[in-house]
Amino acid sequence: MRFQVLDILPHLSNPVTGRRVRTDERFAQALTSARYAEEFGYDAVALGERHAGQFLSSGVTVLLGAIAATTSRVRVQTGVAVLSIQDPLRVAEDYATVDQLSRGRLELVIGKGNELRQLPMFGIENGDQWDALAEKYELLRRLWREEELTWEGRFRGPLHGVTSLPRPFAGAPRIWHGSATTRTSAELAAKWGDPLFSANAIQPRDNYTVLIEHYRKLYAEHGHDPRFAFVGAGAGFLYLADSTREAREAFGPTYEKIVAFFNQPGNHTPGNAMEFPTIDDAIELGPVLVGSAQQIAEKILWWHEAFGHDLQSFSLPTMIPHEQQLDMLERFAAEVAPIVRQAAPTTLWTDDDPYGGRPAVRGRTVADAASLVEGRPHRAPAR
Repeated sequence: MRFQVLDILPHLSNPVTGRRVRTDERFAQALTSARYAEEFGYDAVALGERHAGQFLSSGVTVLLGAIAATTSRVRVQTGVAVLSIQDPLRVAEDYATVDQLSRGRLELVIGKGNELRQLPMFGIENGDQWDALAEKYELLRRLWREEELTWEGRFRGPLHGVTSLPRPFAGAPRIWHGSATTRTSAELAAKWGDPLFSANAIQPRDNYTVLIEHYRKLYAEHGHDPRFAFVGAGAGFLYLADSTREAREAFGPTYEKIVAFFNQPGNHTPGNAMEFPTIDDAIELGPVLVGSAQQIAEKILWWHEAFGHDLQSFSLPTMIPHEQQLDMLERFAAEVAPIVRQAAPTTLWTDDDPYGGRPAVRGRTVADAASLVEGRPHRAPAR
C-alpha cells in the first residue's frame, strides 16, 4: 500500500471551540504538512480544488507549485482538479509548470467536481459537466503529447497550431480519475487505461466497491493490461489516539457537529448527504480513520478486502491545532503504515509500474535534496 495525505483546504471554525485560523496561517499549515509528510515517508501529498463554499483551494496550482519547489521526493497530486469547469489549455500550462518545478513528480487526479455551485461560475450548465469533462480530458491528453495542435470542440474555442508551454518535465504525467457517486468517471478511466481514485468519503463501503468493480471490468474489456488498473481510495478525517475510546471521546463531538452542518440543505449536493451521523457509526462502518493505530490499520485492510486498492488517502483534522495534526501524521507513519504496507503490497510506483521511475530517474540531484533538508525548519519531538 502507498499513502497520500490530502488537503482540500476547508476553512471552517471548529464547531466545538469556535477556533478558526487566518487564511495565511491555513496556507502555511498546508505547506508545512506537505514537507513533513515527505520527511515521515509518505508517498504522495495532494491538494483538492474548490470554487464554492468555505474552502481556500481555488488557487490550488499556486500552492502545489510551492510544495513542488520545497520538497524533493514525495509525489505531488490533486484531489481533484476540476477539469470540467476549466480551460484544458490553461490546465496543461499550469500543471506542466508544477511538473517542471517538481522535476517529474506530478500526477494529476481529475474529476467533474462535487459542487454544483461551481458550474455557473464558469459557464457550465448543470447536466453538461460530464460531457465537458470527457471532451476536455481528451484535449488535455493531446496538448501534453502533441505540438502544433489543431483542434475544435464544443466547450471552448478552436485551436490552430498550438503548442502548450512549458512542456511536461519528462513526457505526459499520469492522470487518475476521481470517482465519487456515479460510474461515469470509472468508465472514462477504463476507456483510456488510466487509474481510478475512489472518493470513499461519505457512503458505505459497498457503494464504492460497485464502482471499482465496474471500472476493472471495463478496463479489461478495453484491452488494457490489468496489472496497471491501479486504484486509490480516500477516507474521511484521521484522528489517531492511544485508544479508540480516547479518539472517540476527543473527536466525536467535533465530527458530529461537522456532519450536522454538512447535511443541512444547501451545504451538500442533493442526494449526497453524509450517511454516518454519529461517531460510533463512523468508526464501525464509515469512511473515517478514528481510533488507535491497530483499529485504523484494521479499517484500511477492511477496505482493501473490498477495493483491492493500491493507494490510501486521508485528510488531517484541520480544525484542531496544527502541532497536534503533525503528531498524528508522524504516528500514522510509524505505527499504522508499516502494518498495512506489509499486509497489502503493491507494484504502484515501483519498477514494475510504467510511471514508477519517472521522478526517481530524472528527479532532483542529491545535492538539490540535501539543500532542501538543510533549509527545513526543525520541529520539536512530539510530546
